[in-house]
Amino acid sequence: MKQLSGLDSQFLAMETRSVFGHVGSVCILDPHTAGEEFTLDHLTDAIAERLPLVPLFRRRLVEVPLGLDKAYWIDDPDFDIEFHVRELALPKPGSDRQLSEQVARLHARPLDRRRPLWELYLISGLPRGMVAIYNKIHHAAVDGVSGGDILSALLDLTPEGRPEPESPEPYVGEQPPSSLTLLARSLQSALAQPGQAFQVAADLIRSSPAIAGALRVPLAQLLPDLPGLPGLSGRHDGEDGLLLPGVRSRAPRTPFNANITAHRRWAFTDLPLSEVKSIRAVTGLTVNDVVMAVCAGALRRWLLDHDALPPSALIAAVPVSVRTESQQGELGNQISMMLAGLPTHLDSAADRLAAVHLAMGVAKEQHDAIPASLLADVSEFAMPVLANQAWRLSARLRLFERVSPYNLIISNVPGPQVPLYLGGAKLVAYYPVSAITDGQGLNITVMSYCGTMYFGLVACRELMPDLDVLAGYLRTDLDEMLAAISATPA
Repeated sequence: MKQLSGLDSQFLAMETRSVFGHVGSVCILDPHTAGEEFTLDHLTDAIAERLPLVPLFRRRLVEVPLGLDKAYWIDDPDFDIEFHVRELALPKPGSDRQLSEQVARLHARPLDRRRPLWELYLISGLPRGMVAIYNKIHHAAVDGVSGGDILSALLDLTPEGRPEPESPEPYVGEQPPSSLTLLARSLQSALAQPGQAFQVAADLIRSSPAIAGALRVPLAQLLPDLPGLPGLSGRHDGEDGLLLPGVRSRAPRTPFNANITAHRRWAFTDLPLSEVKSIRAVTGLTVNDVVMAVCAGALRRWLLDHDALPPSALIAAVPVSVRTESQQGELGNQISMMLAGLPTHLDSAADRLAAVHLAMGVAKEQHDAIPASLLADVSEFAMPVLANQAWRLSARLRLFERVSPYNLIISNVPGPQVPLYLGGAKLVAYYPVSAITDGQGLNITVMSYCGTMYFGLVACRELMPDLDVLAGYLRTDLDEMLAAISATPA
């Protein structure tokens, strides 16, 4: 039995009737390499074979009575893999639009907390005999890094797979502890909190200037002039002579910064990693800088379509792993966030690239000035029942819509660049499916695999019914950047 961390618990506390704490992915597989028919039984056997390598798949929650303390993980004594691995088929013709709509429906269903917090669906009926695997797992159990560890345990480097572990120990579940035992543990934990609270308070005081700077970054004062990038010419005109206004403590309003419903849209697209790297080679930027600039350009186009483009830059929250060497291989969340200006107000791809580079540099400096574990440390003192009520109250008062410090989350996760296989079927594509919350009804997550960057966009259906249009604009903006580079003299 292991207790959740405070940060893990927040992903449980945030859930309401419209906000869900799970994340997932859609894997497109070529079953022709499997050597046998890729049926539900075949997939179930492949997952069951790897269960000893993914103990989380057999763990379920035990919540403390009245929500007085953080919940615990126990090995589920009634684990049934057939509840978690399911199948469905798309009607003909099995188009991308049909797949995205089906995934959106599945992603809009909360996980059953009485069982291990994951589900996996085999989706057939795709063109050319391909199949899709949609999976979701609760964010209380994984972050990007630990989710990658699970992926490594399930996937193989060859269609033949890997040798089975010798004589795996028989699985034995745990009986849930009594309510009295859980309350006693909570009392013991409460007695240790005053000392911990003093240490965290001291860290907060020391970090308060950096925290204030992260919420209000006067880039316009720090960078009175914006130099051009190698291979691209930056523009220096504008009403105030600046390309990137300061990031403010409140993000500008957009149509997707409102309370969300329980309905979802999911859109996906892919871009060649080689094209992104060609821009990096000319400009000297990072791959992540280019990704952020592409997202800024696509968002600008979508906002212009809806006559909703703010005059100032949007603000993106970028997840950052703070997992240490000693924490490698552990599940749960070891993450932080940095806030960066997203120059949607600039009409030139060259200008957006230059501005993103500067904004990301400042964001990293500010993030590094704050203790890496501060978010996790502060979360340790949030009693689940009070945290959940706070999330619900903020939803009723629309607080995140009124005072949100950022507009959306953009996450770029580097992935393996070698072919992988699941149950003998070759992994052709890997699209993320992330989470949204009240006030931030849009999430863009990118996963690179085998020379391609796979974009998964999630939004509230009512706030962004045309999410596929935004996904298409990612390709449009990358083309504009490539054209700017090709027009530059050698």
